[in-house]
Amino acid sequence: MMKKQNVISSSILLAALGYFVDIYDLILFSIVRVKSLKAIGVLDADLLSQGVLLLNMQMSGMLLGGIFWGILGDKRGRLSVLLGSICLYSVANIANGFVNDVTSYAVLRFIAGIGLAGELGAGITLVSEVMSKENRAYGTMVVSVVGILGAVVAALVGDLFDWRTAYFVGGGMGIGLLLLRIKASESGMFRQVAATDIRRGSLLLIFKSWPNILKYLRCILIGIPLWFVVGILITFSPEFGKALHMPQPPVAGKAVMFAYIGLALGGLISGSLSQIWGSRKKAVLVFMLLNVMFMGLYLFYPQPSLEIFYLFCLGLGIASGYWAVFVTIAAEQFGTNIRSTVATTVPNFVRGSVVPLTLSFQSLKVSYGIINAGWIVALFCVVVALLALIGLAETHGKDLDYTEGL
Repeated sequence: MMKKQNVISSSILLAALGYFVDIYDLILFSIVRVKSLKAIGVLDADLLSQGVLLLNMQMSGMLLGGIFWGILGDKRGRLSVLLGSICLYSVANIANGFVNDVTSYAVLRFIAGIGLAGELGAGITLVSEVMSKENRAYGTMVVSVVGILGAVVAALVGDLFDWRTAYFVGGGMGIGLLLLRIKASESGMFRQVAATDIRRGSLLLIFKSWPNILKYLRCILIGIPLWFVVGILITFSPEFGKALHMPQPPVAGKAVMFAYIGLALGGLISGSLSQIWGSRKKAVLVFMLLNVMFMGLYLFYPQPSLEIFYLFCLGLGIASGYWAVFVTIAAEQFGTNIRSTVATTVPNFVRGSVVPLTLSFQSLKVSYGIINAGWIVALFCVVVALLALIGLAETHGKDLDYTEGL
């Protein structure tokens, strides 16, 4: 009994620290983007275009990595992903600290993106399989809260140290985590499936039927509002502040910090509520509706003070805190032989949705202005997410010891 508890505790800790490193790097790039590009000789006029290039390279790496690590996690085990992904990320991040041109910077952001893509999905899958079906959400809640605090550390490190040092810190944390994971235990459910000839890690198992396809798409769609908030409302907070005629415009870095503090609090609350209520769907629904309220306040509150605006950013973060519950729902929807594939690809496809959402927002902004464009895209995200949530089966307390067949 004690041994099993130790396995559970170590699995939660290692998954949480992996997500911490994941979020640290995602936020760190946004924080050091300008000063790192200036340091390698990029002109002020080219900062935006080169920054977009690097961001797109990172996101492309995450989309590709989500598929690669997801399949590998079902074929070779959850630990193979947790070890391989953090190793690749660490090497790429340390190398990031030595770049002197945009081309090498872009290549390394792509490689780092591939490495980062495996962390959350593999961690949530492992925690979901080692914990009891009654208490799974508590484990994934811890992963979410600890992980999102990586954004706060990234903000502090990026502000206090040179950008190259900040990348070295991220790579060093990754190596330290890699050493901790070497003696970690594999999921018992995976070991049982691996001992059979059951097909594992095949995308065909996801797309074998329309019900499965729809279930997979619904898992992705319920997460779309989360990255609309982070990728558009928070990222472009200075532009929204200007459109709202704020007396003092907001600073993007502070908006990000308040939003991620909110995400940590929201993760704690949403995970607890899903356990108390015995329902993942009820918790997600409440937070989606809360998100609508804060989106409305953020977009339409007349001439907010800086303090009120940052309070809305905090509220948006709290309302978007169902991220871990959302990934847990995805992991619980499918069998052990493709669970890692689903849990790893779903959050990375949601992150990738920022690209079409941003393009739509920019296109609508030309005709309708930034505020109305934001509300139109927000409404679309919320409506499709609510419809997707309605169609998903409740998974709280679901027995995960089963497989998918062709």
